[in-house]
Amino acid sequence: MNILITGGAGFIGSNFIVYFLQMHPKINVVNLDKLTYAGSLNNLIEIEDNDRYTFVEGDIYNRDLIQDLFDKYNFQGVIHFAAESHVDNSIKNPSAFIDTNITGTFNLLDVAKNHWMEAPFEVKKEYENSRFHHISTDEVYGTLGETGLFTEKTAYAPNSPYSASKASSDFIIRSYYHTYGMNVVTTNCSNNYGPKQHDEKLIPTIIRKALKGEKIPIYGDGKNIRDWLYVKDHCLGIELVYKNGKSGETYNIGGKNERDNLYIANYICEVLDKIKPKENSYKEQISFVNDRPGHDFRYAIDASKIEKKLGWNAVENFESGILKTVEWYVKKYSI
Repeated sequence: MNILITGGAGFIGSNFIVYFLQMHPKINVVNLDKLTYAGSLNNLIEIEDNDRYTFVEGDIYNRDLIQDLFDKYNFQGVIHFAAESHVDNSIKNPSAFIDTNITGTFNLLDVAKNHWMEAPFEVKKEYENSRFHHISTDEVYGTLGETGLFTEKTAYAPNSPYSASKASSDFIIRSYYHTYGMNVVTTNCSNNYGPKQHDEKLIPTIIRKALKGEKIPIYGDGKNIRDWLYVKDHCLGIELVYKNGKSGETYNIGGKNERDNLYIANYICEVLDKIKPKENSYKEQISFVNDRPGHDFRYAIDASKIEKKLGWNAVENFESGILKTVEWYVKKYSI
């Protein structure tokens, strides 16, 4: 069986491909990635010689390319990570988010639907269980106050061009289930962290700036809260939904690790003080910068559906996951 994974050179996608190939020795993976600044083949060094893995550089905005790949590999599954994902970048250049996250998702979904559901009768049977798994974000739900959790029934209220583009793609996925009966599932995750995350994200930025002796920038007063999910726990959840999730359903995946940004900065500095000590605490480098526009106050996921229906549970708590993450980046930045 061949499956297509898009965005597999990025943070979550690369962690997932390595895990998925280990868990499924009879499945071949084709990784389609545009290799933007956020993607790197260095994230996949451990599998670059695996004969069940193929890399294709390309853009999901290019429908002809997607069609050619489906014709060549006869994919029986798609796991769709590819997305522009940085909120600040979406504020500066929203058009790239519309092209990739909305039009690109449509191209991928529509080609898959046509390939699987409009195949000639004599070959259609081999696509009966073909599934399209769309990876999304909790940011589509907007923002929370000091209490409450996002559930799969929470109304969408995106507040940035990034989250609006992801919300749009979620609705397109939903429409293909209700209109065409296509076998689709969607997962909406909380903030991921762990090895291989791009340097621009919060946790790698804190670690990198600390080690360089630079100021560690924290937006506003640092009280914005996110629910943090270790990337390898997320990979396990994705695999469970792809294999066992109910068609047409959405599953929220969260780590139950609500922390505000200032706590995260302080905790990472404490870890660094222990494993790579210097004369003064890294905490002295924390500084506050102007808040970004439309900065949602709090995200928190209710993951009870995937826990009860599919038996998923996060393995890492925040402290154990952060220790592994900091150790990985200290090694990376020391090379």
